[in-house]
Amino acid sequence: MTHHHSHPTPSNYNRAFLIGLILNGGFVVIEFVMGIGAGSMALVADAGHNLSDVLGLVLAWVATVLTRRQPSSRYTYGWRKSSILAAFLNGLLLLVGTGAILWESVERLFTPEPVQGGLMIIVAAIGVVINTGTALLFVGDRNKDLNIQAAFTHMAADALVSVGVVLGGVGIVLTHWLWLDPVLSMGIGVVIVMGSWGLLKDSFNLAIDAVPNSIEELDVRQYLGNCPGVTQVHDLHIWNLSTVETALTAHLMMPSGHPGDEFLSAIATHLETEFGIHHTTIQIEQGDQLTPCPLRAGCEGKSIAESHLHHAH
Repeated sequence: MTHHHSHPTPSNYNRAFLIGLILNGGFVVIEFVMGIGAGSMALVADAGHNLSDVLGLVLAWVATVLTRRQPSSRYTYGWRKSSILAAFLNGLLLLVGTGAILWESVERLFTPEPVQGGLMIIVAAIGVVINTGTALLFVGDRNKDLNIQAAFTHMAADALVSVGVVLGGVGIVLTHWLWLDPVLSMGIGVVIVMGSWGLLKDSFNLAIDAVPNSIEELDVRQYLGNCPGVTQVHDLHIWNLSTVETALTAHLMMPSGHPGDEFLSAIATHLETEFGIHHTTIQIEQGDQLTPCPLRAGCEGKSIAESHLHHAH
């Protein structure tokens, strides 16, 4: 059995997280106090959303620190999965916060209260600037790391929500329709749910070791099966070690015997280059009928041709 691994160097976002926490933490306090003073449920709702994002930033920051911890005899992969757990908790946090916002908004819709539209506009406009600036701090690796994507998505969504609150404040000033405020806060809740559902689903899939969305298992199986001397591929597993690292294990049946380290190195390099798989472990078997592999039974033991047939159906 031979393994090959290379770990992508994670970007250091300590400064970005610190700046984001200071700006957004301070703004949450200001927005909540002003929201109560202005009688605006939309501002209070947005403050609650921003608070969940501050907690989300803390989770994401802690996770980025933990993923850098070196493997030990107890944690042989280190703490890499902490970034996946942080992304999942972020998704849950957003949904719970949204439920509270929607509940209060429905109550306020049937019992509208006076709202100071002018103050609402000023505070929300400040939020647009702060949230946009914070989102830009995480724009670099948002497509490479789900944990960083969570931070970016939260901040970008906040900026859009704040724009909506500004527009709602303008509408209240011009029309004096008090129902605009709770309706707007419900709209904010819908935006949050839409933005967090994908994050929650993706992070859940990573947490249960599903094949990453960017990788087609059948393509990997076909590549391994077409390697010289390989007659069968079984016990193939592809999963995320963290939000930025992917691992693979597989058994290759090669009746002619072990092909040597160069063969295995070439496979690992191809898997990393073409599929983004960084940690590869391959077991070579000769297919001795007297000592068959116990993991060969079932669907994992099917041949490449059978896999194609099943995929076609």
